[in-house]
Amino acid sequence: MISFTNLSASLAQIIKTGGPVVVLLLIVSILTLSLVLYKTWQFRAAHVGRHRQLRAALAAWDTGERAAARAHLHQSRSYLAPLLTQAFDDRDSDRIEAETEADFATLERGLGALDMIAQLAPLLGLFGTVLGMIEAFQTLQSAGSSVDPSLLAGGIWVALLTTAAGLAVAMPTALFLNWFEGRMQRERVFANQALRIAFAPAAPPQTPVQAA
Repeated sequence: MISFTNLSASLAQIIKTGGPVVVLLLIVSILTLSLVLYKTWQFRAAHVGRHRQLRAALAAWDTGERAAARAHLHQSRSYLAPLLTQAFDDRDSDRIEAETEADFATLERGLGALDMIAQLAPLLGLFGTVLGMIEAFQTLQSAGSSVDPSLLAGGIWVALLTTAAGLAVAMPTALFLNWFEGRMQRERVFANQALRIAFAPAAPPQTPVQAA
């Protein structure tokens, strides 16, 4: 309880010292954390990157084992499973590829916002620093000939506080953005390969051998 009180007091002091720019960056950081948690849940729910059953289905399909391929596909919970089912049923390839792109667009929704935050957060911090420096020099000017160096030093560290806050928001945001984009890039490569195998397998379907 005491630590929580100290944390609240420290946060209030930082907000009071940094001004409205720090408040804005704090709000942006909360929104960023919420978006990162949502995208993590969305990727997990869609089984992004978890395609063990799909790989087994594609391997069986490529060797002509159609029944085994469909059995593996039925066990998969990936968002790509319904699309591969349509491909195995020899549906229209253009429509399936369009539906795949629509799924990718859904998974990539929100990444643009993370990119914007990663770029704008340092600029917001720099903007706060410029405002703080202006205020510090105005204080020195009003002091006249009796200039106290501590006034300038205090104004500078307060101004730089917003730059540090902006970088603290931007760096983890950029890290998570690159992670999400890397996963989506691998998803596109896998989906493209999977559809090509589904539409053009290497081996024809195996037919049961009839006894003479």
